[in-house]
Amino acid sequence: MPVPENVRRLITANAPLWAGEAEIVRTYWTSPIRNRDTDKKWLKRQCWKEYVGVAKFPGPTVEVAMPSELARELMRLVPKLDEGVDRHEVRELLDKVHDEFTHYCLFADIYDSLLEPGEPRIKANELAIWPEEDALAKYRHHIRTNVKKYARATGFTEGGYCTLYSEGAKLQGRPGVDGSIGRACQKVYDDEFGHMMWGLLGTDIDDLTPADWNEVIAITCEILRLRLYMRNSQFSHPLPDSRIDEIVAGKIEPIAFDYAKAETYLVHGALAAQ
Repeated sequence: MPVPENVRRLITANAPLWAGEAEIVRTYWTSPIRNRDTDKKWLKRQCWKEYVGVAKFPGPTVEVAMPSELARELMRLVPKLDEGVDRHEVRELLDKVHDEFTHYCLFADIYDSLLEPGEPRIKANELAIWPEEDALAKYRHHIRTNVKKYARATGFTEGGYCTLYSEGAKLQGRPGVDGSIGRACQKVYDDEFGHMMWGLLGTDIDDLTPADWNEVIAITCEILRLRLYMRNSQFSHPLPDSRIDEIVAGKIEPIAFDYAKAETYLVHGALAAQ
């Protein structure tokens, strides 16, 4: 089944900003700013993203982490299992948290492998959000809670077309930490591509008017602009602010969206089961 035309418009608008996020990561790997400390910094921050996901409310990391949220959700859902709560909904919830925690473990293990004698190992509940990630999370939370008609727009931007993982996977086969990063990113990419497709293609979109679609495009582009600042900060600013400004202005070759692969996820208007 072909990708709907309005979704194609959305992808066209998002593609330059996806390309910008890919450029940030790709530039970092060979940047003169890169060293053991900057690798530890981006890995630690990625561990936050894998462990917490999107911070939905203020509080200590242990309270906003996905495993803690899972525990609260299970306490609510399990008493109603098969009596108003679909067992498949619970399985999907468990699968999602399992995947994200696995990704946390992958990046945390690489972080720990970089430590010198006497340096402390990573501690999940001491991870902290950084200002640019906080701004992104707050904007997404605002859209989901206060502009509910367009809440689905946050799903379109999930993972930034997996650009961190696709660019990281290119490091496979290199010696040392690069090879470890490459293998981890390939694993996460394989897990996340289907989730990303769900965000891009799997939402109920039939009720959107042309004006609604224009608003969704504007919201997704704002989220992706915030992702550029988040990712550039995470990787110790491999791109200067002037280049980020150029990307935001559209001075970049858009990422080539794989429509053929995307269409394999569509079956009779819905995503194929993962």
